[in-house]
Amino acid sequence: MGELCKLHNIGNKLETQLNEVGIETVEQLKRIGSKQAWLDIKAIDNSACINRLCAIEGAIQGIRWHSLSNEIKSELREFYNTVK
Repeated sequence: MGELCKLHNIGNKLETQLNEVGIETVEQLKRIGSKQAWLDIKAIDNSACINRLCAIEGAIQGIRWHSLSNEIKSELREFYNTVK
């Protein structure tokens, strides 16, 4: 278990995927952002879904993904629908 697993929404599987795409620290995750991190994961795991995207954004914000604002959820949903 590494540094990322200590964040909200990030379990062992998601941390492993983030590590596989070169994201190993909280700082790297924040710098890259949820959308790019999700795209990188999607490139290695086609099953990456909207919930994973929201989980990453929630981790960056330090909150459970269910608590993301409606505005952020809507923005992420729109992004997801354009690239899925």
